[in-house]
Amino acid sequence: MNIQINNDNNAPIGQAVTFSLMKGDLVHILHPEQIVAYRGPSNGRNDRFMNMKRMYRKRKMIQSDMSGPSQFVAALPPGFAMKSIDINDGSDLLYDLRSLFYFSDGISMQTRLLSMKNIIVTHDVIKVKFSGTGQIGILTQGPVCQTELHPTEPVYIDAGSLIAYPENATLELTVYGNTLASQRMNYHWKMTGKGTVLYQAGRQNRQLEKDMENDGFIKRVLREIIPFGNIFIK
Repeated sequence: MNIQINNDNNAPIGQAVTFSLMKGDLVHILHPEQIVAYRGPSNGRNDRFMNMKRMYRKRKMIQSDMSGPSQFVAALPPGFAMKSIDINDGSDLLYDLRSLFYFSDGISMQTRLLSMKNIIVTHDVIKVKFSGTGQIGILTQGPVCQTELHPTEPVYIDAGSLIAYPENATLELTVYGNTLASQRMNYHWKMTGKGTVLYQAGRQNRQLEKDMENDGFIKRVLREIIPFGNIFIK
């Protein structure tokens, strides 16, 4: 299987991902409505109902099993990108099923139930652990970053930006910084342990864009509260 991602600089218009499957390849697409072009035998696509756990978690009912030889193109909406990750035996990372776009044949999933406290705060009920050998594709908002965990020195990751973390990691929902900082930030995961944590660096872009659009209002306020502000602030 070969996957080509169109990294057009015109990010606001979205991305196109081309899947080229050889004979014997099989890939499972969890967002089949995003497939916009297909070349291959008509029986190369087999849609079926998801199992109940996946239906509940993804709020969707249908997945497409695409077999080779064939080629198809999937469209990603503006603001999203896709990251392919290799899965090998022994992988212990837990992922959010909602971000899963595809997984190759040979990959199996196991669910992990979160604590009630974490469910209430994050609205996440389960995480999934992948086993076997193959590849998965996850949808992200911005580049995917990784940070090595430390057994005693915590790292704080924005809860909404977290993609995957080791199953043996210790997590605690919290905020950090002084009073003003802790009152203005989203919940973060305070994490310690061994292994690598993955997170997306783009979820906050919308807030930044909103702040920039409000620049005119901010300048008007500063002109009023700063002496001679109307002179120095243009």
